[in-house]
Amino acid sequence: MTSPQQSPSRDDIRRWRQYLADERAEAATYRDLARRRTGEEREILLGLAEAEGRHEAHWLALLGDDAGRPLRPSFRNRLLGLLARRFGSVFTLALAQRAEGRSPYGTDPSATSAMVADEQIHEEVVRGLATRGRNRLSGNFRAAVFGANDGLVSNLALVMGIGATGASTSFILFSGLAGLLAGALSMGAGEYVSVRSQRELLSATRPTQITLTAAKELDIDSNELVLVYRARGMTPAAAEHRAAERLGLYSCDCDPSFSLQPEQDEDVDEHETVGTGLGAAASSFCFFASGAVIPVLPYLLGLGGATAVVIACVLVGLALLATGAVVALLSGASPLRLALRQLAIGLGAAGVTYLLGLLFGTSVG
Repeated sequence: MTSPQQSPSRDDIRRWRQYLADERAEAATYRDLARRRTGEEREILLGLAEAEGRHEAHWLALLGDDAGRPLRPSFRNRLLGLLARRFGSVFTLALAQRAEGRSPYGTDPSATSAMVADEQIHEEVVRGLATRGRNRLSGNFRAAVFGANDGLVSNLALVMGIGATGASTSFILFSGLAGLLAGALSMGAGEYVSVRSQRELLSATRPTQITLTAAKELDIDSNELVLVYRARGMTPAAAEHRAAERLGLYSCDCDPSFSLQPEQDEDVDEHETVGTGLGAAASSFCFFASGAVIPVLPYLLGLGGATAVVIACVLVGLALLATGAVVALLSGASPLRLALRQLAIGLGAAGVTYLLGLLFGTSVG
């Protein structure tokens, strides 16, 4: 850290003033997010804003009279602030998580070790808050992203493969529309069956109420209720204690997690991360169709030949970049890396199909 006796350089002052502007912006972002929350989440976000305020005080103390007029925050923090004021969704929290993880304080001698630790902890706090939102949308979101990407790639591959054989534009258009409808219906039906089956499988693992009704008839000496709780994952000692509770030998209810809690059934969806069957099916159908229509657009507009292929590839490429970036933002990963990965996989698959179409067309000719 720059000592009080040593005058800070112009670079120091410029950097500290930017830090000050960013800390103020981050505190405002957390306060804006807190206004859209209640209870514990609101308290946590206000706590983060208070911590950013302590960091702000640190830079003010270093700057002294050099603080000057407030600077504009970085573009990233301005974007976060805008999203927090307008939406306050899990996307904003995911961006905030990534921003906290890229704090420059770790390599800046002017920041205290406590501030470095704060930023690392803030990332974990925001990650925890973002996880709640991710859990609420992950089931249907997974179906939506998978559906859109499948529609983009499969229909582009279909259109390019058929186009490479030398088929007419009208035939390529008809094939693309048929592929759109068939794929969307297949995705929707498959996703519904998949999610319903998964939820039914998970529901089959939930404890039943049989321990409540059968306990009073059991032989205390050979107490088979202990076996029930051991099968559910309890240690022998814990299983014996739980069985004694159910038999009325103990008045406490020390660990109810291994027994069905009927009063919670209507309020808690234990499998909310899986999604719902109809929701996942609708997401898959709509997003597959929205993705699959993009490769067909040039043909719908009357284009054909190499021009239509190039335009279709460009449009699909942009869509793949967008979906990859969205997934990255939600997961806290690098948007560029995931976007390029989506692009490489999608266009790679379509390219292979195009080459096969060329080969097939040549052999037929």
